[in-house]
Amino acid sequence: MSLSGKVAFVTGAAQSQGRSHAVRLAAEGADVIAVDICEQIDVVPYRMGDDAGLAETVRQVEAHGHAIHAARCDVRDRDALHKVVEDGIARFGRLDVVVANASVCSVQPLEDVTPEIWNTTLDVNLTGVWNTCAVAIPHLVSGGGGNIVITGSTGSVVGLPFYLPYVASKHALIGISRTLALELADRNIRVNTILPTGVDTPQGHSSVLPALLDSRPDLRSIFVNSLPVERIDAEDVTNAMMFLISDAARYVTGVAFPVDAGATIR
Repeated sequence: MSLSGKVAFVTGAAQSQGRSHAVRLAAEGADVIAVDICEQIDVVPYRMGDDAGLAETVRQVEAHGHAIHAARCDVRDRDALHKVVEDGIARFGRLDVVVANASVCSVQPLEDVTPEIWNTTLDVNLTGVWNTCAVAIPHLVSGGGGNIVITGSTGSVVGLPFYLPYVASKHALIGISRTLALELADRNIRVNTILPTGVDTPQGHSSVLPALLDSRPDLRSIFVNSLPVERIDAEDVTNAMMFLISDAARYVTGVAFPVDAGATIR
């Protein structure tokens, strides 16, 4: 596909799926607006993206001959997010694709879910996605249409023990996607959600989960994919995103699109 002349906005772009999305969009011809918090959130147990990671995303995008407007920004801060998008559009002139990708997770039994863990997870994964959509939608409308792709999870449609706040936030994203798809259909904006299984990224590796499953072996099978792979690659999620924004999916909207190696059919 060609995205020549198009502009895409990607959150959580300093590493992992966000970087994969931004770089692939540039490889297919798009200029990119990219944000990442670029700092460690206290309740997040894995390494998050940082300034060096965002700089590497910039380098890889520019290596494809396309421009990128990258900024440190917390998706929980709607005013800051609005400014980044406005500045990016002032530079590039339009917006066509939105990839609401930024998220966090932690792994713990329900007894250990503190108010800080709950609120942080919901604020980033749910409110952050809504903030991303809210600041971008007026520009998609003014440009005559476009695409929004939201990063969900297998935890958007099934329960995942020890991931309670994460699952709550990811379930809610399907509601956002379906509702926006209905309201924006008359403005030629399609909205879809991707549901990956575990991805080979820092977020996709938990040092805590194996011990928790040792204590509850009856739950272990929930985390087993049907296809013989333990985790998928970020590129696999990017491939799905690229399909959903393409003309090949021009009549696809409001769907929850599994890229889950058969995890949710077990």
